[in-house]
Amino acid sequence: MSVPMALMDLLPVLLFTAASMVLMHDLYHMMSKGAFALLSAGLITVCAAGFYKALWKLLYALNICDFTVLNNAFFPMQTTGFILAALGMAGLMFFHQKAAYAIVPVYASSMPFVILMVLGTAGLWGSLADVALRMKKKKTALLFAFSFACMMAMGYLSSRDFTDPAMNWIGETVNTAGMLLFLAGAVCLHRGGMESFEWKYRADRL
Repeated sequence: MSVPMALMDLLPVLLFTAASMVLMHDLYHMMSKGAFALLSAGLITVCAAGFYKALWKLLYALNICDFTVLNNAFFPMQTTGFILAALGMAGLMFFHQKAAYAIVPVYASSMPFVILMVLGTAGLWGSLADVALRMKKKKTALLFAFSFACMMAMGYLSSRDFTDPAMNWIGETVNTAGMLLFLAGAVCLHRGGMESFEWKYRADRL
């Protein structure tokens, strides 16, 4: 583990954090308090998980300590965050809701987290792509689609041997590319006027 690798791991976290701030700013007026609470809690949890893992790598690379708790917390925290964010977006898409709650159980096996991670990521990225299409921004929807593909590729790469520096760099590059696309999509929605977009709930159109 090198210091440049640890700093590289921080870059996609910063990109996702920036995109999250843009999205929360623009979506606030569209969402009920319950839906926005789920979305914001989810995005903040994902950001915190990313910072935890990046900090673990940096501490390890600097030979300060091997604080494995930070690394072990990453997967369940990120999974929970994506699920909460996806539930918030589902509330926006389909319901006029006053409040919503989500409980994500903890399992010894990683498979439930893998399944929930895919579902949560698909829900969040898919909802944002749908928002882009409703705003008649097909290219922006493609940004979210390509970003989602990078997320899925990163999921596959994370199952490989990350003790190999080359594989680690490939994974971080794919992750950074995915977050760049995610941030670009969020910025495009913001510049396209998402904050003032005349919203119609999906349920009202069925």
